[in-house]
Amino acid sequence: MNCRNLYLQDGRPTGHLPQRLLIVGEVLWDVFGDEMHLGGAPLNFAVHVARLGHCPSLISAVGDDDLGRSAKRRISTLGLDTTFIETAARFPTGTARVEGSAEHPRFKIERPAAYDALCLTPEAVARLRECAPNWLYYGTLFACEASGKATLGQLIEAFPGVPRFYDINLRPGFDSAALVRELIALANVVKLNETEVLAVADFTGLPKACEAFCRAGRERYGWQAVCVTLGARGCALLIGEEYSEAGRHPVEVVDTVGAGDAFAAAFLHGLSQGWAPSFIATFANRVGALVASRPGAIPDWSMEEVGVPTPNTV
Repeated sequence: MNCRNLYLQDGRPTGHLPQRLLIVGEVLWDVFGDEMHLGGAPLNFAVHVARLGHCPSLISAVGDDDLGRSAKRRISTLGLDTTFIETAARFPTGTARVEGSAEHPRFKIERPAAYDALCLTPEAVARLRECAPNWLYYGTLFACEASGKATLGQLIEAFPGVPRFYDINLRPGFDSAALVRELIALANVVKLNETEVLAVADFTGLPKACEAFCRAGRERYGWQAVCVTLGARGCALLIGEEYSEAGRHPVEVVDTVGAGDAFAAAFLHGLSQGWAPSFIATFANRVGALVASRPGAIPDWSMEEVGVPTPNTV
């Protein structure tokens, strides 16, 4: 797999350090009325992180059906490797019906789905070891089923020293307090939104105020970093002991589906490059806003469009 250096200033690389990521979870089709768009938070994250010049290995499954075949073709055209995307005949390719407004979508997720039938063989794990990953990404939805939780555990056991990035992404019906407590305790880096902060605070007894939540979570769980998206107020993040907030980058919102995944990719990008928290917050806000200004979870975008200068000039 080739790692492309896409972080440019005046058309020139700026010393970007590509990261290799294992990304495990759902691949599904978002259904908007009569329209369908390929999505799923892990896939969205993989696409956006690849555009930032990194090397994702997406681990999932699609059904042995037309939607599954279309998904694999589309994933290939997006420049992602499909080596670790299984075809599972047991369940159909995943779907999620999207309802509500552009800024506040609601998801009705059909389960079981093909990604619930994902089964990593020892041979597949051996091939993943060849990737020499720098990060392991996971979310809540995939781990809600026993099979997904077992697969995640298998990866954590196989890669015990690899930092783990948990994008909480709670969905109604897939938000078990016990599971979330377990998953956040496994994480080195956590990303969530302000509504999820309130839920996790209820689940764990952490404070509900943003900065206090971040600091108490770091103290209890040893998180390396935590980031909270704050909607119209931008975002807040804690890296080590340094806390920072940045206001929202104003855009005309067209579709927020996938914007949080783009934000997460930009957050991890800046974190992996050792950028200052204030710059990471500004950069991630801009990437998320750019995606929200376009239809679909994985619209085309480029680094030049983000319009952020190098970290040293902020």
